[in-house]
Amino acid sequence: MLFALICTDKPDHLQVRLDTRPDHVTYLEGLNAGGTLKFAGPFLDDTGKPTGSLVVVEAADRAAAELIAEADPYARAGLFAAVEVKAWNWVFNPPQEA
Repeated sequence: MLFALICTDKPDHLQVRLDTRPDHVTYLEGLNAGGTLKFAGPFLDDTGKPTGSLVVVEAADRAAAELIAEADPYARAGLFAAVEVKAWNWVFNPPQEA
């Protein structure tokens, strides 16, 4: 099942994001290599600065998706004010139809 991890950065935490980004990218690369990561990227403000993240993963259940979210270096560094884990259904333009 697919889960969307909707992550909102804490205000004034851009430097935490920048400092932690290499570890975060390495973490996502590992998820991608294992087939768990479906897509990911930052939310941006009007000036193009990141304000959060959208990460979609495949996991057995919500508990497994929550563990993936908790293990993210951004989460471990305290970047996020909130993380929402929602089951998600990819209806339009899924990769198998591309």
